[in-house]
Amino acid sequence: MTGKRAGRSSKRIPLKLNRRARRAAFLADELGARPAAPKQQRVDRWLWHARLVRTRGAAAALVGAGYVRLNGARIEAPGRPVRMGDVITAALDRRVRVLKVRAFAARRGPAAAAASLYVELS
Repeated sequence: MTGKRAGRSSKRIPLKLNRRARRAAFLADELGARPAAPKQQRVDRWLWHARLVRTRGAAAALVGAGYVRLNGARIEAPGRPVRMGDVITAALDRRVRVLKVRAFAARRGPAAAAASLYVELS
Protein backbone atom coordinates (compact mmCIF):
# COMPACT_ATOMS: atom_id res chain seq x y z
CA MET A 1 0.00 0.00 0.00
CA THR A 2 2.25 2.67 -1.16
CA GLY A 3 0.87 6.14 -1.57
CA LYS A 4 -2.69 5.32 -0.52
CA ARG A 5 -4.36 5.14 2.82
CA ALA A 6 -5.85 1.85 3.83
CA GLY A 7 -9.62 1.56 3.48
CA ARG A 8 -10.07 4.37 0.95
CA SER A 9 -10.64 4.06 -2.73
CA SER A 10 -9.77 6.58 -5.39
CA LYS A 11 -12.97 5.76 -7.26
CA ARG A 12 -16.06 7.84 -6.69
CA ILE A 13 -19.14 5.96 -5.65
CA PRO A 14 -21.94 6.54 -8.18
CA LEU A 15 -25.09 8.22 -6.99
CA LYS A 16 -28.27 6.24 -6.58
CA LEU A 17 -30.56 6.17 -9.56
CA ASN A 18 -33.36 8.08 -7.84
CA ARG A 19 -30.99 10.90 -6.88
CA ARG A 20 -29.73 11.07 -10.45
CA ALA A 21 -33.24 11.22 -11.80
CA ARG A 22 -34.14 13.98 -9.35
CA ARG A 23 -31.04 15.95 -10.31
CA ALA A 24 -31.77 15.55 -14.02
CA ALA A 25 -35.34 16.72 -13.48
CA PHE A 26 -34.08 19.71 -11.49
CA LEU A 27 -31.61 20.66 -14.23
CA ALA A 28 -34.25 20.23 -16.93
CA ASP A 29 -36.60 22.47 -14.94
CA GLU A 30 -33.87 25.10 -14.58
CA LEU A 31 -33.27 25.05 -18.32
CA GLY A 32 -36.95 25.62 -19.06
CA ALA A 33 -38.01 22.10 -20.02
CA ARG A 34 -40.97 21.85 -17.69
CA PRO A 35 -43.32 18.87 -17.63
CA ALA A 36 -46.57 19.14 -19.53
CA ALA A 37 -49.39 20.84 -17.65
CA PRO A 38 -52.10 18.51 -16.36
CA LYS A 39 -55.50 18.37 -18.07
CA GLN A 40 -57.34 18.47 -14.77
CA GLN A 41 -56.64 19.36 -11.15
CA ARG A 42 -58.33 19.15 -7.77
CA VAL A 43 -60.52 22.18 -7.09
CA ASP A 44 -58.88 22.97 -3.74
CA ARG A 45 -55.44 22.81 -5.27
CA TRP A 46 -56.48 25.03 -8.20
CA LEU A 47 -57.97 27.65 -5.82
CA TRP A 48 -54.68 27.66 -3.91
CA HIS A 49 -52.55 27.90 -7.07
CA ALA A 50 -54.74 30.74 -8.35
CA ARG A 51 -54.08 32.56 -5.05
CA LEU A 52 -57.74 32.94 -4.16
CA VAL A 53 -56.97 31.55 -0.69
CA ARG A 54 -53.79 31.58 1.38
CA THR A 55 -53.52 27.89 2.21
CA ARG A 56 -54.65 24.65 0.65
CA GLY A 57 -56.40 23.73 3.88
CA ALA A 58 -58.41 26.94 3.69
CA ALA A 59 -59.35 26.06 0.11
CA ALA A 60 -60.52 22.61 1.20
CA ALA A 61 -62.54 24.16 4.04
CA LEU A 62 -64.12 26.66 1.65
CA VAL A 63 -65.19 23.90 -0.72
CA GLY A 64 -66.31 21.64 2.13
CA ALA A 65 -68.52 24.40 3.57
CA GLY A 66 -70.34 24.71 0.23
CA TYR A 67 -69.10 28.17 -0.76
CA VAL A 68 -67.84 27.00 -4.15
CA ARG A 69 -69.84 26.09 -7.25
CA LEU A 70 -68.51 24.29 -10.29
CA ASN A 71 -70.44 24.98 -13.51
CA GLY A 72 -73.41 26.16 -11.45
CA ALA A 73 -73.61 23.10 -9.17
CA ARG A 74 -72.59 23.33 -5.52
CA ILE A 75 -69.74 20.99 -4.66
CA GLU A 76 -68.65 19.82 -1.23
CA ALA A 77 -65.72 17.58 -2.13
CA PRO A 78 -62.30 19.28 -2.27
CA GLY A 79 -61.01 16.50 -4.51
CA ARG A 80 -63.47 17.23 -7.31
CA PRO A 81 -61.57 17.60 -10.59
CA VAL A 82 -61.60 20.90 -12.48
CA ARG A 83 -60.98 21.00 -16.23
CA MET A 84 -60.13 23.83 -18.59
CA GLY A 85 -63.18 25.86 -19.53
CA ASP A 86 -65.03 25.13 -16.27
CA VAL A 87 -66.67 28.05 -14.46
CA ILE A 88 -65.96 28.35 -10.74
CA THR A 89 -68.13 30.55 -8.54
CA ALA A 90 -66.66 31.25 -5.10
CA ALA A 91 -68.02 33.35 -2.25
CA LEU A 92 -64.96 35.09 -0.81
CA ASP A 93 -64.74 38.02 1.62
CA ARG A 94 -68.23 39.47 1.17
CA ARG A 95 -68.16 39.19 -2.60
CA VAL A 96 -68.80 36.54 -5.19
CA ARG A 97 -66.16 35.83 -7.81
CA VAL A 98 -67.00 34.07 -11.05
CA LEU A 99 -63.92 32.65 -12.77
CA LYS A 100 -63.36 30.66 -15.93
CA VAL A 101 -60.46 28.21 -15.74
CA ARG A 102 -57.87 28.93 -18.44
CA ALA A 103 -54.89 26.86 -17.33
CA PHE A 104 -53.31 24.82 -14.55
CA ALA A 105 -50.03 25.21 -12.74
CA ALA A 106 -47.68 22.49 -11.61
CA ARG A 107 -46.72 24.56 -8.57
CA ARG A 108 -47.83 27.71 -6.79
CA GLY A 109 -46.05 30.68 -8.28
CA PRO A 110 -46.11 34.47 -8.14
CA ALA A 111 -49.30 36.50 -8.39
CA ALA A 112 -48.70 37.37 -12.04
CA ALA A 113 -48.56 33.68 -12.96
CA ALA A 114 -51.63 32.96 -10.82
CA ALA A 115 -53.65 35.65 -12.62
CA SER A 116 -53.03 33.87 -15.91
CA LEU A 117 -54.81 30.74 -14.65
CA TYR A 118 -58.29 32.27 -14.91
CA VAL A 119 -60.48 34.90 -16.53
CA GLU A 120 -62.73 36.99 -14.26
CA LEU A 121 -66.28 36.85 -15.62
CA SER A 122 -67.85 39.28 -13.15
